[in-house]
Amino acid sequence: MASLFLPLPHKFSSSSPAIKIKTNPRLPLSFRVNCSSSANTDNSVSTTKENSSHFKDLRNVACGFLAVWALTTTTPVIAAQRLPPLSTDPDRCSRAFVGNTIGQANGVYDKAIDLRFCDYTNEKTNLKGKSLAAALMSGAKFDGADMSEVVMSKAYAVGASFKGTDFTNAVLDRVNFGKANLQGASFKNTVLSGSTFEEAQLQDVVFEDTIIGYIDLQKLCVNKTINEDARVELGCRN
Repeated sequence: MASLFLPLPHKFSSSSPAIKIKTNPRLPLSFRVNCSSSANTDNSVSTTKENSSHFKDLRNVACGFLAVWALTTTTPVIAAQRLPPLSTDPDRCSRAFVGNTIGQANGVYDKAIDLRFCDYTNEKTNLKGKSLAAALMSGAKFDGADMSEVVMSKAYAVGASFKGTDFTNAVLDRVNFGKANLQGASFKNTVLSGSTFEEAQLQDVVFEDTIIGYIDLQKLCVNKTINEDARVELGCRN
């Protein structure tokens, strides 16, 4: 239940329904509006139709104000994604050449793959077809790498670099590519369902025969770095 004190016109009486008079000789007459649907009304007291009509209008305005105030002053709780500390395994970057042994599409893994800040520039052999489900890739470099047929379900690739990377026939569902550099990357016949590209660089990216949901496509098309040819391939309307 919410309450709001507002000035009360003198023609309202203390017997008006759902009104509680707050009397103070030094302050203007005011009343408290009860926005609860179960507000008690004294049926033994009669009111004029004019008072009732004016009160209902004023009460609706007050309750609307309270609703807006509640929405604008309530701080939403947003769960930020927390990443584990950087792995101390000296061979952690080599784990990409082995990949996950279980899980794949569901993002389940036997051991976390931490590839953050690793450099796989122009890697043409050891990444192809690997399962990197739920891999941590932020800050890593995959420029010019062959990652065709790779499975990267639920991977975290925020801020990673994939310039000219070949993702042909890959499964990249639910990957976070936020702020990643994907200039010239190829997503030919690639699954991109559920993946996000907020603030990513997508100049000259190839989206030929990309598999992507309608809602995901709408979000992707918001990115203004996509060139006109790619927008036509995707079917962007804006």
